[in-house]
Amino acid sequence: MLKIGYHVSSSGGFVSMAKQALDAKGNTFAFFTRNPRGGAAKTIDEGDVAAFHKIAAENGFYKLVAHSPYTLNPCSHDEHLREYARDTFADDLLRMEYVPNNYYNFHPGAHTGQGVDVGIEQISDMLNSVLKEEQTTTVLLETMAGKGSEVGSRFEELRAIIDKVELSSHVGVCLDTCHVWDGGYDIVNDLDGVLTHFDSVIGLDRLKAIHLNDSLNPLGAHKDRHAKIGEGHIGFEAICRVINHPALKELPFILETPNDEAGYAREIAMLKAAYKE
Repeated sequence: MLKIGYHVSSSGGFVSMAKQALDAKGNTFAFFTRNPRGGAAKTIDEGDVAAFHKIAAENGFYKLVAHSPYTLNPCSHDEHLREYARDTFADDLLRMEYVPNNYYNFHPGAHTGQGVDVGIEQISDMLNSVLKEEQTTTVLLETMAGKGSEVGSRFEELRAIIDKVELSSHVGVCLDTCHVWDGGYDIVNDLDGVLTHFDSVIGLDRLKAIHLNDSLNPLGAHKDRHAKIGEGHIGFEAICRVINHPALKELPFILETPNDEAGYAREIAMLKAAYKE
C-alpha cells in the first residue's frame, strides 16, 4: 500500500488534520508544529489527541511527518536566533510525545556567512543539547536545494552532522525530490545512482520519509521552487519511479506541491494508480 498524504493545515488540531488527510484518501500527513513563520505553539488539547489516536488506528495511518517552523536556524551567525532555534526545537520534541513514534523534520539551516563547517558544528551542537534518550520521536534532517548559504544540499554535509550527534539513533533523513533535483542530483535519469550514492554516504537505513514534489527549475538550479506533480522539470514518469523504487516504496510520501485540497486529492489518486503493489 502506498503511504501517502500531504501537508495539511494544523489550525484545527489533530482530528481536523486527520480528516483532511482522509478526505484526500491519504493515510499519513505532514503538519507544522506551530506557525511556520514562528511564534508560540497552541496549547495541546488532550481530548483532541485521544480522538485522533482512535481515528488513526481505525484508518491504518502510517507515521506522521511533523515539520518545524521555517524560522528556525540553528546555525545562524546571530546567537539569539540559535537560542530561539534550540528552545523551540526542545519544546516541539516535548509536544511530539503526545503523538509518539513519529517524525519531526527540520531544515538544517543557513550558515549566514560563517562557512559550512561552522554551520555543521552548530547544528550538531543544537541536536546534542535537545535530543533525549527516552524520546520516541525520530528527528529528520531534510535535504536542501542549496540556495544562499543553506547547509544540507550535499549528502556529505548531512553525514557530517549525523557523525557529530551523540544520540544519532534518533536522527534520520527526509529526502525532498525537488530539493535534491535543484541541488544537482539527477533523480530523473539516474535515480539508482543517486540512491547508491546516498547509501554509500549516509546509509539508506537513515532515510525515513520523502517529500514528493516536482520542480519549476532545471537540474542544479539551487532555487527550491516546488511544482505540481507532472508539471515541472522532474515529471510524472520520474516521480512514479521514485514511489515504486524498491528502496523507497515503503516510506511515507508527503506532497508539498502548490495545491488546494482538491488538487492534493487528484495527485494522491494519480500516484495510487501508478503504484505497483
